[in-house]
Amino acid sequence: MIDIQLIRNNSEKVKESVRKKGYDTGLVDKVLEADKARRELIVKVDALRKERNEIASAEQRTKDIEQRGREIKEELKTLEPQLKELEEQFENALGQIPNLPSDKAPTGKGEEDNKEVSVWGEPDKAKSKDHLEIGKSLGIIDFEAGSKVTGSGFYYLKGDGALLELALAQYGLKFLNERGFTPVITPDLAQKRFYEGTGYLPKGDEAQTYVVNDNDLGLVATAEVTLAGYHADEVLNSKELPKKYAGYSHCFRMESGAYGKYSKGLYRVHQFSKVEMFAFTKAEESESMHEGFLKLEEEFWQSLGIPYRVIEMCTGDLGAQAARKFDLEAWMPGRGDYGEITSTSNTTDYQARNLNIKYREGDETKFAHTINGTLVATPRAIIAILENGLQEDGSVVIPEVLRPYMGKDRITSSR
Repeated sequence: MIDIQLIRNNSEKVKESVRKKGYDTGLVDKVLEADKARRELIVKVDALRKERNEIASAEQRTKDIEQRGREIKEELKTLEPQLKELEEQFENALGQIPNLPSDKAPTGKGEEDNKEVSVWGEPDKAKSKDHLEIGKSLGIIDFEAGSKVTGSGFYYLKGDGALLELALAQYGLKFLNERGFTPVITPDLAQKRFYEGTGYLPKGDEAQTYVVNDNDLGLVATAEVTLAGYHADEVLNSKELPKKYAGYSHCFRMESGAYGKYSKGLYRVHQFSKVEMFAFTKAEESESMHEGFLKLEEEFWQSLGIPYRVIEMCTGDLGAQAARKFDLEAWMPGRGDYGEITSTSNTTDYQARNLNIKYREGDETKFAHTINGTLVATPRAIIAILENGLQEDGSVVIPEVLRPYMGKDRITSSR
Protein backbone atom coordinates (compact mmCIF):
# COMPACT_ATOMS: atom_id res chain seq x y z
CA MET A 1 0.00 0.00 0.00
CA ILE A 2 1.07 3.59 -0.41
CA ASP A 3 1.76 6.14 2.32
CA ILE A 4 -1.49 7.64 3.65
CA GLN A 5 0.37 10.91 4.29
CA LEU A 6 0.96 11.21 0.56
CA ILE A 7 -2.77 10.94 -0.10
CA ARG A 8 -3.60 13.43 2.66
CA ASN A 9 -1.01 15.97 1.53
CA ASN A 10 -1.22 15.61 -2.25
CA SER A 11 -4.44 13.87 -3.20
CA GLU A 12 -4.55 15.42 -6.69
CA LYS A 13 -1.13 14.02 -7.58
CA VAL A 14 -2.22 10.60 -6.34
CA LYS A 15 -5.42 10.84 -8.39
CA GLU A 16 -3.43 11.65 -11.52
CA SER A 17 -1.14 8.67 -10.91
CA VAL A 18 -4.12 6.40 -10.27
CA ARG A 19 -5.72 7.62 -13.49
CA LYS A 20 -2.52 6.87 -15.45
CA LYS A 21 -2.69 3.29 -14.22
CA GLY A 22 -6.28 2.98 -15.43
CA TYR A 23 -7.88 2.93 -11.97
CA ASP A 24 -10.93 4.86 -10.78
CA THR A 25 -9.80 8.12 -9.14
CA GLY A 26 -12.84 7.85 -6.87
CA LEU A 27 -10.81 5.29 -4.89
CA VAL A 28 -8.74 8.17 -3.52
CA ASP A 29 -11.84 9.98 -2.26
CA LYS A 30 -13.03 6.79 -0.55
CA VAL A 31 -9.70 6.51 1.27
CA LEU A 32 -9.87 10.12 2.44
CA GLU A 33 -13.46 9.69 3.64
CA ALA A 34 -12.61 6.49 5.53
CA ASP A 35 -9.47 8.09 6.95
CA LYS A 36 -11.39 11.14 8.21
CA ALA A 37 -14.11 9.03 9.84
CA ARG A 38 -11.68 6.74 11.66
CA ARG A 39 -9.44 9.60 12.82
CA GLU A 40 -12.40 11.46 14.29
CA LEU A 41 -13.50 8.33 16.12
CA ILE A 42 -9.95 7.63 17.32
CA VAL A 43 -9.88 11.06 18.98
CA LYS A 44 -13.19 10.33 20.72
CA VAL A 45 -12.20 6.83 21.84
CA ASP A 46 -8.78 7.97 23.06
CA ALA A 47 -10.40 10.75 25.11
CA LEU A 48 -12.79 8.26 26.73
CA ARG A 49 -9.97 5.84 27.50
CA LYS A 50 -7.94 8.64 29.06
CA GLU A 51 -10.91 9.68 31.20
CA ARG A 52 -11.50 6.04 32.22
CA ASN A 53 -7.87 5.73 33.32
CA GLU A 54 -8.12 8.95 35.33
CA ILE A 55 -11.24 7.65 37.09
CA ALA A 56 -9.55 4.33 37.82
CA SER A 57 -6.59 6.07 39.46
CA ALA A 58 -8.65 8.67 41.37
CA GLU A 59 -8.06 8.61 45.14
CA GLN A 60 -11.61 9.69 45.94
CA ARG A 61 -14.52 7.79 44.38
CA THR A 62 -17.92 9.49 44.60
CA LYS A 63 -21.20 8.18 43.25
CA ASP A 64 -20.94 10.64 40.36
CA ILE A 65 -17.46 9.40 39.46
CA GLU A 66 -18.58 5.78 39.59
CA GLN A 67 -21.63 6.62 37.45
CA ARG A 68 -19.37 8.34 34.90
CA GLY A 69 -17.14 5.27 34.85
CA ARG A 70 -20.12 3.07 33.99
CA GLU A 71 -21.20 5.48 31.24
CA ILE A 72 -17.71 5.44 29.70
CA LYS A 73 -17.68 1.63 29.79
CA GLU A 74 -20.98 1.52 27.89
CA GLU A 75 -19.84 4.13 25.37
CA LEU A 76 -16.62 2.26 24.67
CA LYS A 77 -18.55 -0.98 24.33
CA THR A 78 -20.35 0.67 21.39
CA LEU A 79 -17.55 2.79 19.93
CA GLU A 80 -14.63 0.35 19.98
CA PRO A 81 -16.31 -2.16 17.61
CA GLN A 82 -17.24 0.79 15.39
CA LEU A 83 -13.61 1.89 15.36
CA LYS A 84 -12.46 -1.62 14.47
CA GLU A 85 -14.92 -1.68 11.56
CA LEU A 86 -13.78 1.76 10.37
CA GLU A 87 -10.13 0.65 10.56
CA GLU A 88 -10.93 -2.36 8.38
CA GLN A 89 -12.82 -0.17 5.89
CA PHE A 90 -9.87 2.22 5.77
CA GLU A 91 -7.32 -0.58 5.26
CA ASN A 92 -9.44 -2.14 2.50
CA ALA A 93 -9.85 1.21 0.74
CA LEU A 94 -6.15 2.05 1.02
CA GLY A 95 -5.23 -1.39 -0.29
CA GLN A 96 -7.11 -0.69 -3.52
CA ILE A 97 -4.89 2.28 -4.39
CA PRO A 98 -2.12 1.08 -6.75
CA ASN A 99 1.53 1.99 -6.38
CA LEU A 100 2.31 5.29 -8.08
CA PRO A 101 4.07 4.86 -11.45
CA SER A 102 7.60 6.12 -11.86
CA ASP A 103 8.03 9.36 -13.78
CA LYS A 104 10.23 7.32 -16.14
CA ALA A 105 7.44 4.87 -17.05
CA PRO A 106 5.92 5.69 -20.46
CA THR A 107 2.35 6.94 -20.26
CA GLY A 108 -0.21 4.69 -21.95
CA LYS A 109 -3.43 2.75 -21.55
CA GLY A 110 -2.41 -0.82 -22.28
CA GLU A 111 -0.16 -3.32 -24.03
CA GLU A 112 -0.30 -1.43 -27.32
CA ASP A 113 1.43 1.54 -25.67
CA ASN A 114 4.37 -0.43 -24.27
CA LYS A 115 7.77 0.72 -25.51
CA GLU A 116 10.40 -1.37 -27.26
CA VAL A 117 13.72 -0.49 -25.61
CA SER A 118 16.20 -2.73 -27.45
CA VAL A 119 16.60 -5.89 -29.53
CA TRP A 120 19.34 -8.53 -29.22
CA GLY A 121 20.14 -11.34 -31.67
CA GLU A 122 18.85 -12.16 -35.12
CA PRO A 123 15.63 -14.24 -35.24
CA ASP A 124 15.76 -17.20 -37.64
CA LYS A 125 12.44 -16.67 -39.40
CA ALA A 126 12.97 -19.73 -41.60
CA LYS A 127 12.14 -21.91 -38.59
CA SER A 128 8.45 -22.37 -37.79
CA LYS A 129 7.93 -25.63 -35.87
CA ASP A 130 6.46 -25.16 -32.43
CA HIS A 131 7.75 -26.77 -29.24
CA LEU A 132 4.78 -29.13 -28.91
CA GLU A 133 5.53 -30.77 -32.25
CA ILE A 134 9.26 -30.85 -31.46
CA GLY A 135 8.77 -32.13 -27.91
CA LYS A 136 6.40 -34.88 -29.04
CA SER A 137 8.76 -35.95 -31.80
CA LEU A 138 11.65 -36.14 -29.33
CA GLY A 139 9.51 -37.85 -26.69
CA ILE A 140 10.27 -35.29 -23.96
CA ILE A 141 6.93 -33.48 -23.38
CA ASP A 142 3.62 -35.23 -22.64
CA PHE A 143 0.52 -33.08 -22.17
CA GLU A 144 -1.88 -35.98 -22.72
CA ALA A 145 -0.62 -37.80 -19.61
CA GLY A 146 -0.68 -34.55 -17.64
CA SER A 147 -4.28 -33.91 -18.60
CA LYS A 148 -5.25 -37.49 -17.71
CA VAL A 149 -3.67 -37.41 -14.26
CA THR A 150 -4.23 -33.76 -13.21
CA GLY A 151 -6.20 -31.81 -15.80
CA SER A 152 -5.82 -29.29 -18.60
CA GLY A 153 -2.69 -27.15 -18.40
CA PHE A 154 -0.52 -29.78 -16.70
CA TYR A 155 2.23 -31.84 -18.33
CA TYR A 156 5.07 -34.32 -17.92
CA LEU A 157 8.67 -33.63 -18.87
CA LYS A 158 10.53 -36.85 -19.67
CA GLY A 159 14.10 -37.85 -20.40
CA ASP A 160 16.07 -34.92 -21.76
CA GLY A 161 13.08 -32.65 -21.14
CA ALA A 162 13.39 -33.27 -17.41
CA LEU A 163 17.17 -32.90 -17.55
CA LEU A 164 16.84 -29.63 -19.48
CA GLU A 165 14.58 -28.14 -16.81
CA LEU A 166 17.01 -29.12 -14.05
CA ALA A 167 19.95 -27.80 -16.08
CA LEU A 168 18.25 -24.41 -16.44
CA ALA A 169 17.55 -24.26 -12.69
CA GLN A 170 21.09 -25.27 -11.71
CA TYR A 171 22.71 -22.89 -14.18
CA GLY A 172 20.39 -20.08 -13.11
CA LEU A 173 21.21 -20.48 -9.41
CA LYS A 174 24.95 -20.72 -10.13
CA PHE A 175 24.74 -17.65 -12.39
CA LEU A 176 23.15 -15.56 -9.61
CA ASN A 177 25.26 -16.99 -6.79
CA GLU A 178 28.38 -15.87 -8.64
CA ARG A 179 26.90 -12.37 -8.79
CA GLY A 180 26.27 -11.96 -5.08
CA PHE A 181 22.81 -13.50 -4.66
CA THR A 182 22.07 -15.98 -1.86
CA PRO A 183 20.39 -19.11 -3.28
CA VAL A 184 17.16 -20.01 -1.47
CA ILE A 185 14.71 -22.87 -1.96
CA THR A 186 11.44 -21.46 -0.69
CA PRO A 187 8.19 -23.06 0.54
CA ASP A 188 5.52 -23.69 -2.10
CA LEU A 189 2.80 -22.47 0.28
CA ALA A 190 2.31 -19.11 1.96
CA GLN A 191 -0.23 -17.54 4.27
CA LYS A 192 -2.87 -15.20 2.87
CA ARG A 193 -1.12 -12.14 4.27
CA PHE A 194 1.91 -12.80 2.07
CA TYR A 195 0.34 -13.75 -1.26
CA GLU A 196 -2.15 -10.89 -1.04
CA GLY A 197 0.52 -8.54 0.29
CA THR A 198 2.64 -9.14 -2.79
CA GLY A 199 -0.31 -8.78 -5.17
CA TYR A 200 -1.30 -12.36 -6.01
CA LEU A 201 -5.04 -12.45 -5.49
CA PRO A 202 -7.25 -15.53 -4.96
CA LYS A 203 -10.39 -13.95 -6.44
CA GLY A 204 -11.48 -11.71 -9.29
CA ASP A 205 -10.62 -11.38 -12.98
CA GLU A 206 -6.87 -11.53 -12.33
CA ALA A 207 -7.00 -14.37 -9.78
CA GLN A 208 -3.80 -16.43 -9.66
CA THR A 209 -3.63 -18.19 -6.31
CA TYR A 210 -4.86 -21.71 -5.61
CA VAL A 211 -6.22 -21.53 -2.06
CA VAL A 212 -6.04 -24.49 0.33
CA ASN A 213 -9.55 -25.08 1.66
CA ASP A 214 -10.13 -24.63 5.41
CA ASN A 215 -6.65 -23.21 5.82
CA ASP A 216 -4.94 -19.81 5.70
CA LEU A 217 -2.63 -21.01 2.94
CA GLY A 218 -2.29 -20.71 -0.81
CA LEU A 219 0.10 -22.20 -3.36
CA VAL A 220 2.61 -19.53 -4.39
CA ALA A 221 2.47 -18.11 -7.90
CA THR A 222 6.16 -17.20 -7.66
CA ALA A 223 9.01 -17.24 -5.14
CA GLU A 224 8.52 -13.46 -5.00
CA VAL A 225 5.78 -14.17 -2.44
CA THR A 226 7.93 -16.20 -0.06
CA LEU A 227 11.06 -14.11 -0.56
CA ALA A 228 9.18 -10.89 0.18
CA GLY A 229 7.78 -12.49 3.31
CA TYR A 230 11.20 -13.65 4.52
CA HIS A 231 11.90 -10.33 6.28
CA ALA A 232 8.30 -9.41 7.18
CA ASP A 233 7.94 -7.48 10.45
CA GLU A 234 11.70 -6.89 10.64
CA VAL A 235 13.84 -3.77 10.90
CA LEU A 236 16.94 -4.38 8.80
CA ASN A 237 20.33 -2.74 9.31
CA SER A 238 20.95 -0.32 6.44
CA LYS A 239 24.61 -1.40 6.42
CA GLU A 240 23.48 -4.90 5.40
CA LEU A 241 21.50 -3.63 2.42
CA PRO A 242 20.98 -4.54 -0.30
CA LYS A 243 19.99 -8.11 0.48
CA LYS A 244 19.81 -10.13 -2.74
CA TYR A 245 18.20 -13.57 -2.99
CA ALA A 246 17.96 -16.14 -5.78
CA GLY A 247 14.79 -18.07 -5.06
CA TYR A 248 13.93 -21.42 -6.61
CA SER A 249 10.37 -22.69 -6.29
CA HIS A 250 7.53 -24.41 -8.00
CA CYS A 251 4.90 -21.91 -9.10
CA PHE A 252 1.14 -22.46 -9.35
CA ARG A 253 -1.21 -20.16 -11.27
CA MET A 254 -4.91 -20.40 -11.94
CA GLU A 255 -4.57 -18.08 -14.96
CA SER A 256 -8.17 -16.95 -14.49
CA GLY A 257 -7.55 -13.75 -16.41
CA ALA A 258 -5.75 -15.47 -19.30
CA TYR A 259 -8.77 -15.92 -21.56
CA GLY A 260 -7.89 -14.89 -25.09
CA LYS A 261 -4.15 -14.70 -24.41
CA TYR A 262 -1.66 -16.90 -26.23
CA SER A 263 -1.59 -20.13 -24.25
CA LYS A 264 -0.30 -22.92 -26.47
CA GLY A 265 1.56 -25.78 -24.82
CA LEU A 266 4.14 -24.75 -22.23
CA TYR A 267 3.58 -21.02 -22.71
CA ARG A 268 0.77 -20.72 -20.17
CA VAL A 269 0.51 -23.59 -17.69
CA HIS A 270 -0.77 -24.06 -14.15
CA GLN A 271 2.46 -25.38 -12.63
CA PHE A 272 6.09 -24.64 -13.44
CA SER A 273 9.50 -24.02 -11.88
CA LYS A 274 11.32 -20.72 -11.77
CA VAL A 275 14.48 -19.01 -10.56
CA GLU A 276 13.52 -15.61 -9.17
CA MET A 277 15.69 -12.62 -8.25
CA PHE A 278 14.60 -10.56 -5.25
CA ALA A 279 16.24 -7.67 -3.42
CA PHE A 280 15.59 -5.48 -0.39
CA THR A 281 17.22 -2.06 -0.78
CA LYS A 282 17.30 1.41 0.68
CA ALA A 283 14.87 3.84 -0.97
CA GLU A 284 17.52 5.67 -2.97
CA GLU A 285 19.04 2.44 -4.33
CA SER A 286 15.98 0.67 -5.77
CA GLU A 287 16.09 2.32 -9.19
CA SER A 288 19.69 1.31 -9.89
CA MET A 289 19.04 -2.19 -8.51
CA HIS A 290 16.04 -2.54 -10.83
CA GLU A 291 18.12 -1.54 -13.85
CA GLY A 292 20.77 -4.00 -12.66
CA PHE A 293 18.19 -6.80 -12.60
CA LEU A 294 17.35 -6.05 -16.23
CA LYS A 295 21.03 -6.25 -17.18
CA LEU A 296 21.33 -9.62 -15.44
CA GLU A 297 18.32 -10.98 -17.31
CA GLU A 298 19.83 -9.84 -20.58
CA GLU A 299 23.22 -11.35 -19.73
CA PHE A 300 21.61 -14.67 -18.83
CA TRP A 301 19.56 -14.94 -22.03
CA GLN A 302 22.48 -13.81 -24.18
CA SER A 303 24.49 -16.66 -22.65
CA LEU A 304 21.78 -19.05 -23.88
CA GLY A 305 22.01 -17.53 -27.38
CA ILE A 306 18.27 -16.78 -27.54
CA PRO A 307 17.22 -13.70 -29.57
CA TYR A 308 15.06 -11.32 -27.53
CA ARG A 309 13.76 -7.80 -27.21
CA VAL A 310 13.28 -5.58 -24.14
CA ILE A 311 9.89 -3.97 -23.58
CA GLU A 312 9.11 -1.28 -21.00
CA MET A 313 5.57 -1.38 -19.63
CA CYS A 314 3.47 1.75 -19.95
CA THR A 315 1.59 3.12 -16.92
CA GLY A 316 -1.65 1.37 -17.87
CA ASP A 317 0.06 -2.03 -18.10
CA LEU A 318 2.11 -1.90 -14.89
CA GLY A 319 -0.38 -3.58 -12.56
CA ALA A 320 -1.01 -2.50 -8.99
CA GLN A 321 2.37 -3.24 -7.41
CA ALA A 322 4.98 -1.94 -9.85
CA ALA A 323 6.24 1.60 -10.22
CA ARG A 324 8.31 0.57 -13.23
CA LYS A 325 8.59 -2.71 -15.13
CA PHE A 326 10.52 -4.29 -18.01
CA ASP A 327 9.82 -7.53 -19.90
CA LEU A 328 12.16 -9.64 -21.97
CA GLU A 329 10.46 -11.32 -24.92
CA ALA A 330 12.25 -14.17 -26.70
CA TRP A 331 11.84 -14.94 -30.36
CA MET A 332 9.65 -18.06 -30.61
CA PRO A 333 9.60 -19.50 -34.14
CA GLY A 334 6.53 -21.64 -33.41
CA ARG A 335 4.38 -18.55 -33.04
CA GLY A 336 6.40 -16.42 -35.48
CA ASP A 337 6.65 -13.70 -32.89
CA TYR A 338 8.22 -12.69 -29.61
CA GLY A 339 6.83 -14.08 -26.35
CA GLU A 340 7.43 -12.94 -22.78
CA ILE A 341 10.10 -14.90 -20.90
CA THR A 342 11.01 -12.62 -17.97
CA SER A 343 9.90 -9.48 -16.22
CA THR A 344 11.48 -7.27 -13.58
CA SER A 345 9.62 -4.76 -11.41
CA ASN A 346 10.50 -2.07 -8.92
CA THR A 347 7.67 -2.06 -6.38
CA THR A 348 9.36 0.70 -4.31
CA ASP A 349 7.97 0.58 -0.73
CA TYR A 350 4.52 -0.75 -1.74
CA GLN A 351 5.04 -4.39 -0.73
CA ALA A 352 7.19 -3.44 2.26
CA ARG A 353 4.35 -1.36 3.71
CA ASN A 354 2.01 -4.33 3.30
CA LEU A 355 4.46 -6.64 5.06
CA ASN A 356 6.00 -4.16 7.53
CA ILE A 357 9.62 -4.39 6.32
CA LYS A 358 11.81 -1.49 7.41
CA TYR A 359 15.46 -0.57 7.74
CA ARG A 360 17.24 1.57 10.30
CA GLU A 361 19.50 4.41 9.20
CA GLY A 362 20.90 6.25 12.20
CA ASP A 363 18.00 7.10 14.47
CA GLU A 364 15.46 6.89 11.66
CA THR A 365 13.51 3.90 10.35
CA LYS A 366 12.19 3.79 6.80
CA PHE A 367 10.26 1.29 4.71
CA ALA A 368 12.51 -0.82 2.51
CA HIS A 369 12.13 -0.99 -1.25
CA THR A 370 11.66 -4.37 -2.95
CA ILE A 371 12.68 -5.37 -6.47
CA ASN A 372 11.79 -8.63 -8.19
CA GLY A 373 12.82 -10.19 -11.47
CA THR A 374 12.46 -13.54 -13.19
CA LEU A 375 15.80 -14.93 -14.28
CA VAL A 376 14.28 -18.04 -15.87
CA ALA A 377 10.85 -19.64 -15.89
CA THR A 378 11.72 -23.11 -17.16
CA PRO A 379 8.73 -23.87 -19.45
CA ARG A 380 9.16 -20.75 -21.57
CA ALA A 381 12.92 -21.26 -21.63
CA ILE A 382 12.32 -24.77 -22.93
CA ILE A 383 10.04 -23.35 -25.65
CA ALA A 384 12.75 -20.93 -26.77
CA ILE A 385 15.53 -23.52 -26.68
CA LEU A 386 13.58 -26.19 -28.59
CA GLU A 387 12.21 -23.87 -31.26
CA ASN A 388 15.41 -21.87 -31.83
CA GLY A 389 17.76 -24.83 -31.48
CA LEU A 390 15.91 -27.18 -33.85
CA GLN A 391 18.12 -28.74 -36.54
CA GLU A 392 17.18 -30.16 -39.95
CA ASP A 393 17.58 -33.73 -38.68
CA GLY A 394 15.02 -33.09 -35.91
CA SER A 395 17.54 -32.85 -33.08
CA VAL A 396 17.89 -29.76 -30.87
CA VAL A 397 21.22 -28.13 -30.09
CA ILE A 398 21.64 -27.44 -26.37
CA PRO A 399 23.07 -24.01 -25.44
CA GLU A 400 26.75 -24.40 -24.61
CA VAL A 401 26.40 -23.12 -21.03
CA LEU A 402 23.89 -25.90 -20.25
CA ARG A 403 25.94 -28.77 -21.65
CA PRO A 404 27.93 -29.45 -18.44
CA TYR A 405 24.61 -30.03 -16.65
CA MET A 406 23.10 -32.11 -19.46
CA GLY A 407 26.21 -34.15 -20.29
CA LYS A 408 25.52 -33.78 -24.02
CA ASP A 409 25.39 -31.14 -26.72
CA ARG A 410 22.05 -31.97 -28.33
CA ILE A 411 18.71 -33.64 -27.70
CA THR A 412 17.79 -36.49 -30.01
CA SER A 413 14.70 -38.67 -30.15
CA SER A 414 14.31 -41.00 -27.18
CA ARG A 415 11.61 -43.02 -28.88
